[in-house]
Amino acid sequence: MKKTRINLIAFVALAAILASCAGLDKMKQKAAGVNYTVTPEILETHAGNVDVTVKVQVPEKYFDKKVTIEGTPVLVYEGGETAFPSYRLQGESVEGNDKVISYTSGGSFTYTGTVPYNENMRVSDLVVRIKATKGTQSMEFDPYKIADGVIATSALVADQGAQAAIGGDNFQRIIPEEKTADIFFLIQQANIRGTELRKEEIAALKDYIKEVKAAENKEFKGVTISAYASPDGPTDLNTNLATKREKVAQDYMARELKKEQVEGGSFDLKNTPEDWEGFKALMEKSSIQDKELILRVLSMYSDPEVREREIKNMSETYKVLADEILPKLRRSKMSVNVDLIGKTDAEILALAGNNPSELNIEELLYGATLTDNVDMQVDIYKAAAAKYPKCWRAANNVGCALYAKGDINGAKAAFESAKAIKATPEVNNNLGVIALREGDLAKAEELFGASAGAGAELDNNLGIVAIHKGDYDGAMRYFGNSTNCNAALAKILAEKYDAALSTLNANTHEVGFKYYLKAIVGARTGENDLMFDSLRKATELDGKFKALAVKDMEFAKFFEDATFKSIVQ
Repeated sequence: MKKTRINLIAFVALAAILASCAGLDKMKQKAAGVNYTVTPEILETHAGNVDVTVKVQVPEKYFDKKVTIEGTPVLVYEGGETAFPSYRLQGESVEGNDKVISYTSGGSFTYTGTVPYNENMRVSDLVVRIKATKGTQSMEFDPYKIADGVIATSALVADQGAQAAIGGDNFQRIIPEEKTADIFFLIQQANIRGTELRKEEIAALKDYIKEVKAAENKEFKGVTISAYASPDGPTDLNTNLATKREKVAQDYMARELKKEQVEGGSFDLKNTPEDWEGFKALMEKSSIQDKELILRVLSMYSDPEVREREIKNMSETYKVLADEILPKLRRSKMSVNVDLIGKTDAEILALAGNNPSELNIEELLYGATLTDNVDMQVDIYKAAAAKYPKCWRAANNVGCALYAKGDINGAKAAFESAKAIKATPEVNNNLGVIALREGDLAKAEELFGASAGAGAELDNNLGIVAIHKGDYDGAMRYFGNSTNCNAALAKILAEKYDAALSTLNANTHEVGFKYYLKAIVGARTGENDLMFDSLRKATELDGKFKALAVKDMEFAKFFEDATFKSIVQ
């Protein structure tokens, strides 16, 4: 009797197992009836990730009431695979908190997931792996392909297109110079006294005229004479005095120029009958006890006669003014104007290359811009940095030249040296460029954020960052009217194909990348001739695009095309 009972229990258990297996087997056999709608149809990478949305439609009378399934979308590629997060569904009789699917009517479920992108995913299959459980029994279904992957056009962004900002020069070939001297007059007088002409500043002015005559790099432009009268007399008298003082100063300068045989130029004449501005300036600098009161009078009254009367009412103060301030206003100011002519471009470039010690910092920085030879630029900037070790521009520009040569480590060291001198927007931008090239997007973005005012280079670099972050509209704004390949790429990613093609057509550089992007535009817009012609040109200019195109899902529909194969093989 006991033996019979044991056999019965075993039979019941076996029946339960067989029933479970039967339910799981049935779902496995009919798994192809589950419909998967994947968005996008071919997976894409944006902002360094691969995002997927899958709508799972379960048919009626499929999902066993006692079954729980765990689904895992997986990208499978040569050399490995990457799994998305799993999802779970359950039948109506299962106790749990997962999405319930009805046996009678079926149901739907929308899944979203993200994984980091890697280059191996360019040619990959998105499969879903199902593990179904009923009671104590589990069964794995055959992997089911639901999509292709991965279009990686956003990963084409060229970080080497990041631009370093030069520290600009302030070179001026023509520098205006002037030498000035004052002649002072007695009250209500306009004749030049001998004591005035024997002053040191008059002698210095005469010596300067001789120097200009003798110098080959100085060109006489003319004389400016400004004559003044103090504001302590009638307006008519002061007007007459100022005019006469202007004339005698002009006559004196004309004689001196004639004596030294200095020709050309012109006289710029002006006179001020009542020099209230000069009066105010002298008062502000003086130590006169009542100067604040006098300055208030100047601000209170606009009528010069009222001003003069009110100031004269301060009898004690006025005496000090008459002795210390007013005599300094009775004058003619004579300025000899000259243009200092700097070295020619040829002279600067020759000295920069052979004898840089003969040039000042502005000439050195300017000289480096006169050649396209990057090695020579490095040498000139290094000479500038050695001669002017506290000039951030020299150190920074060494980095810019090394960066142009592709010496990232050398450029980084130079930019860090520049930052130790002064952390300017240009230097921060350039260190951001290095961080970008080193793959540290977060640091690059931080440094670019501290680079406001660095110029067009910063906008270009922010455009590259925006592409990396998947902000293609933002990238287009940063690039503006730029015609570089990254600017065109941003428009392709934003699906602005006509604009992208216009940008690429305006790009004058014959590089493979330009034509590869044109080929993508052709593939996306159905312009097969544009695609084939551009891809052919891209591979001719740069053979690496053959290997890239073979795995680029942008061209998936052409993989078996004979013309495509002839181009990429």
